[in-house]
Amino acid sequence: MRGPQTAVNMPYMGRATVGEPHRESRSASLGLTLAAMLFAVSMTFIDQTIVAIAAPEITDELSLSSSGMQWVVNAYLLSLAAFFALGGRLSDLYGHRRVMLLGTVVFVVSSALCGFVPGDGYAQAWLVGFRATQGLGAALMFPAALAVVVAVFPVQRRGSALALFFGLSGGLTAVGPILGGWLTTWTWRAIFWVNVPVAVIAIVLTLLARIRDEPRRESLDVTGAVLAAGGMGLSVLGLMQASAWGWSSAATWACILGGLALLTVFVRFELRTERRPLIRLEVFRDRAFVADNLVLFFAMTAFVPVFFFASVYAQVCLSASPNEAGIYMLVFFAGFGVASQLGGRILDTRGAKPAMLLGTALGAVGFALWAHRATELSLNDQWPYLVLSGAGIGFLLAPASTDAVNRAISASYGEVTGITQTVRNYAAAVGLAVLGTVLTHVTTERVLDTFEARGLSGTQAGKAARGVAESITGQGDESRPAGGGPVASLLRETAGAVRMDFAEATQVVLACMAGALTLAFVCAFLHPGGRVTDRVGGDAEERSGRSAGKPSD
Repeated sequence: MRGPQTAVNMPYMGRATVGEPHRESRSASLGLTLAAMLFAVSMTFIDQTIVAIAAPEITDELSLSSSGMQWVVNAYLLSLAAFFALGGRLSDLYGHRRVMLLGTVVFVVSSALCGFVPGDGYAQAWLVGFRATQGLGAALMFPAALAVVVAVFPVQRRGSALALFFGLSGGLTAVGPILGGWLTTWTWRAIFWVNVPVAVIAIVLTLLARIRDEPRRESLDVTGAVLAAGGMGLSVLGLMQASAWGWSSAATWACILGGLALLTVFVRFELRTERRPLIRLEVFRDRAFVADNLVLFFAMTAFVPVFFFASVYAQVCLSASPNEAGIYMLVFFAGFGVASQLGGRILDTRGAKPAMLLGTALGAVGFALWAHRATELSLNDQWPYLVLSGAGIGFLLAPASTDAVNRAISASYGEVTGITQTVRNYAAAVGLAVLGTVLTHVTTERVLDTFEARGLSGTQAGKAARGVAESITGQGDESRPAGGGPVASLLRETAGAVRMDFAEATQVVLACMAGALTLAFVCAFLHPGGRVTDRVGGDAEERSGRSAGKPSD
């Protein structure tokens, strides 16, 4: 019979077994597992930004409308947000490795089919449909891959492992525009086909790592899954389409409020169901778990939108090419990558709270200083603040995410990663919708003042200003030209002033991001502090010993 301290004393795995591999072999297995999961999730991060770069070529070749192309981009994100919670629960029920492989196959087959879209009247429906199944594949793959890493690495090393996981995979989001620009010079279809070799490598490494699945004999809460997917999908749809439909549109609020109503019904159902719920909501009784998710929510309203806003800013205000705009974002990730590793070490030694306080404070200061310098149209004047902003996010992302997962109930890692990733995706949708509206509104006001100062009449200036703002930000339903004749002439004359107008609008957006990080800083104080110990995660540790380095069933 095992002694009570076995799980605590084993530095890498759980209990020893006859013929257990040496420490070097176990370390190699852990490294192989981490590499496999990184290859898998890299596709999901790259695909969040790579398609936007090829949008003009796709639109031209397939004769899509601007709104049609927007649906191609949004279908992926919408499906991803709707099915994350389901994906996490399925990985707990059927095994993290098995669901990760299933999600990878669904994702890569959908990617390949997106690349083979026919150039006829079915092109838009084809692309939107397979982008949606791509999102479903990612929703199955990501929580399962993250749960594999959590289950395999013992709690004492989990922070460093997930810091590498989030640091590398997050940095790949910035690589998307660069890779997309390069592939598009050959054919835009290659932005989808590039996922095929990456997926093959991920599958091969996963099989070589010999990760052991431990499925659970529990039923799936189908009603809860439908309510969660419907609520998330509807509300995120309303947020995504708010710029096109308008915030005063009945359709916008019908989706947002309808989705929130479904989520309310979902919560009530989960609390009352006698069967195993999709999400055990008692995890929210843990003050640390709530604090982790609040920090993630406010931080992600800035982190994900910054890719879009900074890329457009670089192209409009700094006259950068799409590839150069990607390099501009790599400056942000210079700080992010280094800080994410340091944040993981802080988590392992001191717990999540110090890392979250440091990260949110640095992020708030970094975005505020970046906002202050946004009207100085030179990277040389801005790069220290991009690095500081990225470092702030890097310090907090892995600790907040890892600490939340460490508090999983009965080691339901897939379920809890599904919750945290749903929070992150919902925050991203809120940030893009709200900050996108702010950017368009302020740009319109600034450009309107510029046009009126040059003698254009109020009505004509207003129409032209809205056209310019929506064309730059992509927030309208269609990309409307600003007009011809005197308006076109005026645009040529005022190009420099319009660039500054947009810089001032971006300045407001960056200031809002600083405000979001300030709220995250306040939420970090709610965390009780301390590290997750073996007493909290002891059962998890015992399971982690049987999760890697052995053949799968």
